[in-house]
Amino acid sequence: MDNSVVISTPPHVKSKRTTRGIMIDVCIALAPCAFAGCVFFGWQALLIILMSVFSCVATEFVYFFIANKGFSKKCVNAKSVCVRWMKQFDFTSVVTGIILALILPTTDKWYEVFYEVIIGAVFSIAIVKMVFGGTGKNLVNPAAAGRVFMAISFAAVTTYTAANFSALEFESGIFTGSTNLWWLLNNNGGNPETKLTVIDLFLGTGVAGCIGETCKLSILVGYIYLSVRKVIKWWQPLLFIAVFGFTAVFMSGFAFIHTGGYIYDMELFLPHIFSGGVLFGAVFMFTDYCTSPKGVYGQLVYYVVAAVLVAVLRYLTKLEVTSFVILLMNLVVPLIDKYIIARPFGYKKIKANKGDK
Repeated sequence: MDNSVVISTPPHVKSKRTTRGIMIDVCIALAPCAFAGCVFFGWQALLIILMSVFSCVATEFVYFFIANKGFSKKCVNAKSVCVRWMKQFDFTSVVTGIILALILPTTDKWYEVFYEVIIGAVFSIAIVKMVFGGTGKNLVNPAAAGRVFMAISFAAVTTYTAANFSALEFESGIFTGSTNLWWLLNNNGGNPETKLTVIDLFLGTGVAGCIGETCKLSILVGYIYLSVRKVIKWWQPLLFIAVFGFTAVFMSGFAFIHTGGYIYDMELFLPHIFSGGVLFGAVFMFTDYCTSPKGVYGQLVYYVVAAVLVAVLRYLTKLEVTSFVILLMNLVVPLIDKYIIARPFGYKKIKANKGDK
């Protein structure tokens, strides 16, 4: 009889869930966004998605191969290193590649974005993820970091194309810079017949934006799937969206005081939510396990502060700032976990007797 004792740190929780299984679920949830992006923006969107995923996976493999001395002694250990990489492959690089592609725009001159996607993918995996130790050890969201890096470095990723079957007719189909939401909903350059509606924003028809962020319906399908599969907590994106929506309406009210409009116009609540990358970020990026707080109270602070920051910075800069706020909040997460301590697993507060001092 084996009398050996296995010693491990608590809590002793067993689960059939693995990182690979969770990442596969995320890939499935992202599939509707990728499909909608390809339908709206054509083969250029598909090419960007495939190139981003390939570059992310290839970068992870090359880094792993070099770190495990696959090139030493004339690649004698190359086969064993490849086998080890396949066994540890958990689809996190695939998820990063898909998300990075979906938060990028596509243009008619796809070849200008082609090499930028490769550079952004290499930066996301090699610098943001692998240098810090790989899966679960990165300080910030790799896809968000790659997107910010590309936005700072390249001009092409700040030029947005309107969807193919559109309710709007943009000049040359291209819209550069930030979008004035009120202007689009009401005037559209003096052409009210082609103004956007809330339905247009929800479905993505005629909206100039990024590949996976345009169709909000597909994002909601992914949200429902992740919630049902319990990959994310259902209340987390809803809390972020609610706080963001009310804050955005509050901030927008100041802009219309001098025009005689309503100070706090709740008709802008849904348009604020359905525009830009807010909904996509709330579902797929802010909920990243390793870059968000561990405790419930910490998560409440995290999502509320993040939502307020996105709304305020959006109003002040007139730019899409979701990825920037994700990076900022990721860097604050260690402080949140340190000062907002989660209740230990299985802990029950002991009630003191009335006679005890």
